[in-house]
Amino acid sequence: MNKLNNNRRLNCAIYTRKSTDEGLNKEFNSLDAQRECAEAYIKSQTQEGWNCLPDHYDDGGFTGGNMDRPALKQLLADIEAGKVNCVVVYKVDRLSRSLMDFARMLEVFERHQVAFVSVTQQFNTTNSMGRLMLNVLLSFAQFEREIISERTRDKIAAARRKGKWSGGMPLLGYDIEPQGGKLRINEVEANRVRAIYDLYSDRESIMATIAELDNRGWNNKSWNTKKGMLRGGSPFTKATLFRLLTNVTYIGKLAYKDEINEGEHDPIVTPDVWQRVQSLLRRNGRTGGVDARNKFGALLKGILRCSCCDCSMTPTHTTKSGAKRYRYYVCMKAQKRGRRICESRSVPAAEIEKFVVEKIRQVVENERLVDEVVQQAEVQTQHELDALVAEQDEIVKEIEYWNEAIRIAAPKIKPNSPDANLLKQLADWHEDLRIAENRLTIVNAKLTLLKSQALTSNDVATALDSFEPVWESLTVREQSRIVKLIVKQVDYDGANGRVTITFHPDGIKSIARSNKPELAEAAS
Repeated sequence: MNKLNNNRRLNCAIYTRKSTDEGLNKEFNSLDAQRECAEAYIKSQTQEGWNCLPDHYDDGGFTGGNMDRPALKQLLADIEAGKVNCVVVYKVDRLSRSLMDFARMLEVFERHQVAFVSVTQQFNTTNSMGRLMLNVLLSFAQFEREIISERTRDKIAAARRKGKWSGGMPLLGYDIEPQGGKLRINEVEANRVRAIYDLYSDRESIMATIAELDNRGWNNKSWNTKKGMLRGGSPFTKATLFRLLTNVTYIGKLAYKDEINEGEHDPIVTPDVWQRVQSLLRRNGRTGGVDARNKFGALLKGILRCSCCDCSMTPTHTTKSGAKRYRYYVCMKAQKRGRRICESRSVPAAEIEKFVVEKIRQVVENERLVDEVVQQAEVQTQHELDALVAEQDEIVKEIEYWNEAIRIAAPKIKPNSPDANLLKQLADWHEDLRIAENRLTIVNAKLTLLKSQALTSNDVATALDSFEPVWESLTVREQSRIVKLIVKQVDYDGANGRVTITFHPDGIKSIARSNKPELAEAAS
């Protein structure tokens, strides 16, 4: 690095930095104080040929732990261009708190013969002792930064343990109080969160739920930063939907690392609904509900459940004498934690599959069973109707909300000098309104269609009458798909030897509308 001398004019650039943006809107802030001190120092060296450049290199609200700072980048660019001969800072840690980053900057300074001066820390970087002292100072600056980071993490942990919101990106369903530290429920978004949990409970599939959310035009949380920048609002992905469905914040708790504590905020989702969704997510595993390969054609794979443990039963097999394979279904909880904890244990696959198929065949011959299937269908249809009516009410509230927001904001637009952020906000609200109105049209159409498609005893008889003639001609995999069209769930209670079959009204209705050849095509 070059020595400071009287033989040439030194163009001095003043660099200032503050880690947070707090107080930067004041008339005289920390950056101004740093610059004033540096200007006074440069003025005292006028006889040495020092000249203060008018350019301001100010980084307000940027950490010294990295080099991702706009003013610093501009300073380095001007050094490369030969505009700067000396860099002046108030303290060394204003330029950097990282020893590695500072070493890289010193290499740039030396390559372009640029001097470096700290106003409050006198040292000479032209000799080895001066560079050693500089490295010692930087080591302490880096140590201080790491200590501050540890204190910040400890503060966040303490706040979470007390149930306080300690910052981070806003969550769908909540707004952050203006003074910070608390979450306030956003009723419009909260209704949407509840609907998302219900959608996943019904569909039991991440991808199917995402498809429905895309259909409804529902996206992740969007918000404006303190600087007026719009953030978020992206469509849901598997990762973001999974995070929403597993976030304990929605049941009134807060998580920090492995700790879960009671929060000060109000819950959006009831514990029962949240727990049911967690059970479904664990049962579906990484596939999110997508059918896995059914290598050995287990007819009841994905629909057989253990009543004793309220969990799925998975197909498995053993092989004896290296040839004959014995298939059976086993409770997943018993498989993971030992058979002693489950009364159902395992059940031979062939026996329970045959039992279910026989019951399907018997339904059409027994009027009482047909009536039971129709009653099941009525209950499920009513559940779907209730869900659609609830969604309809929510959309109507959303439309009222967007209309009111537009009505209030529209008069604030000044004809001569319109606010660009407000115009963008209005455009977003109009788009949200359009999406909500389109969705309301779709929901109304679904309600009309569902009301007109009530399942009757004749539908059940027609569907199951078509089942018998083609069953034996189907492959095992095709039979499995047909069973899943007709049967929604099979519950096995090994303690009492009871099997309960819940029929799928949509599947029965679709088969009833088909003729026999179409039934076989549906399986292929």
